[in-house]
Amino acid sequence: MTTGQTAADAVVQAVADIVPTLRDNGPKAEQQRWIPDENIELLEKADVFRIATPGRFGGLDLPLADQARILAEIARGCPSTGWLAMVWASNAWCATLYPDRTQEEVFADPSVRISGGFTPSGTLTPSGDGYLLNGSWRFNSGCRGADWNIAAAILELPDGTHDEVVAIVPMSEFTIADDWHTSSAEATGSSTTTAKDVAVPAHRVISFGDAILNSTAGRTQLTPGRGYGLFSFVVAECAATFLGMARGAYELFLERVPGRPITYTSWTDQREHPLTQIQLATAANKIAAAEGIAASWWPLLQGRADAGEQPTTEEKALVRGQSAYVIQLAKEAVEILYNASGASAIQRSVPIQRFFRDTQGFSLHALLLLSTNLEVQGRVLLGLDPDTPLL
Repeated sequence: MTTGQTAADAVVQAVADIVPTLRDNGPKAEQQRWIPDENIELLEKADVFRIATPGRFGGLDLPLADQARILAEIARGCPSTGWLAMVWASNAWCATLYPDRTQEEVFADPSVRISGGFTPSGTLTPSGDGYLLNGSWRFNSGCRGADWNIAAAILELPDGTHDEVVAIVPMSEFTIADDWHTSSAEATGSSTTTAKDVAVPAHRVISFGDAILNSTAGRTQLTPGRGYGLFSFVVAECAATFLGMARGAYELFLERVPGRPITYTSWTDQREHPLTQIQLATAANKIAAAEGIAASWWPLLQGRADAGEQPTTEEKALVRGQSAYVIQLAKEAVEILYNASGASAIQRSVPIQRFFRDTQGFSLHALLLLSTNLEVQGRVLLGLDPDTPLL
């Protein structure tokens, strides 16, 4: 780290230095349906996997805005690597929602990588002092390189009632299916993971409500300014990753276009054509608009966290709605640039087609859908109940 450089700046610079390698590794990543070991090693060397780890465990414990900067920079190099880094970082922050004892276990390695999600497609049943976990979880991004896995499940209580909970379990306790064959996000290896009669200690299970509100008991060392709302935190990091993807596609287009002729026309340099100029300006303005919208979240969410407060319902709905809109703008910018790149851009060797396909695929994630999130935001703007607990 140079004089005057913050820890976050140092990580951003380290990631910027490896962007060319991440791009070069894109074809290999897709071919093997998982990012190369080199990508993971370079990210670890750049301290990416410590950005959300609490300082008391040897982590960098960076605020949300700095994490977002770093994730965007990774995605600028490789969309799938950026997505995986986002999953691992956001879930590392999610591990801080668990009791002290659990955190000590999980963060024994400060560069821990954690996969998982919040779709309750498994069951937990009481067994001794803990539980037995059974179920399968699809689209488990990052599972192939994770140390731990977060698994949402339905807790079946002896009296016949049920509760939604979230368990954190060593990844070694799951089997990973070879079922990830996709047209986009191919390099994420987001396979199905399955648990069969896996014993889970009670301290590694928290209620879904406590996870959403960051209100788990049994935590004596909370880092000031890191008590974000769960879904606001996650969708904001997702949106930051899309911003990086859009920036990467923009740079790739600018590298490709000089001196490129337009086939079946008299144009010998695509830069000179008015349509190209309009397309590029439109994409640039969409990216700038998306970045401008996102810039309003960081002080909002950080201000609440610094005050030890959760965002209001109105603020959570705003972040959900605007994050989806930012993602839409970023996706549209990439699509414009891809469509302006000509038929030769469909070749696997041309990186911009990978950015196009990945942004299209990632934007279909249920939590990020534009229609769903605008509905939530619109309901709250109209004074109605948001009609979802995922805020």
